[in-house]
Amino acid sequence: MAEGSLAYGTYRGLFQPEWAGPLAKLLVLALVGYGLYQNQHLKSLYLVLFGLLLNTLVIFANGGHMPVSLAALERAGLEGWEEILRERRDAVHTLLDENTRLPFLGDVIALPPLRKAVSPGDLFILAGIVGVVVEGALRAGGRRLPRRQAAFRVLVFLLLVWLLLTLRT
Repeated sequence: MAEGSLAYGTYRGLFQPEWAGPLAKLLVLALVGYGLYQNQHLKSLYLVLFGLLLNTLVIFANGGHMPVSLAALERAGLEGWEEILRERRDAVHTLLDENTRLPFLGDVIALPPLRKAVSPGDLFILAGIVGVVVEGALRAGGRRLPRRQAAFRVLVFLLLVWLLLTLRT
C-alpha cells in the first residue's frame, strides 16, 4: 500500500520520483523480508526470495526504479505509458533504454492475457506464491490429507490465485 501511495503521489506531482521510488522499494523490501523471516519454514518462499533478490538487483542498479520495456508494454496491450515513463511521473518504473543496467532483469516479459509486463524476478515470486498455496493446501492443520482431497484443495487454491490475478487488471 505504501508503494502504491508513493507511486500515485508521484503521478499526481506530489512527490519527486528520485526519492519516492527508492523509498517505496525500501519499504516493500523491509515488509516482505520480515514476512519471509517469519515464514521461513515454507520452502516455496525461497523462490519468492530469489525473485525478490533479482528485482532488487535490477532496481538498485538503475537508481531505485524498475526498467520497463516499451515493446513489452505494447505486446501486453498497455499503450499510453511511454509519455508517463519518459516524463518520470512514475515513482516505481522507468523506461528501459540503452543506459539501462541489467536490462534482461527488468519488466521485459509481456503477459497479454493479464495486460502486464513483468520481470524474470516477478515470475519467480509468482511461482513461489503458487508453491506456498500448494504447500498450505497439502497440509491442513498439520496433518496430511488423502490424495483426492489434497488435489481438490490445491485446485481450488490455484483457481483462487488465478481469479485474484485476473481481477487485479
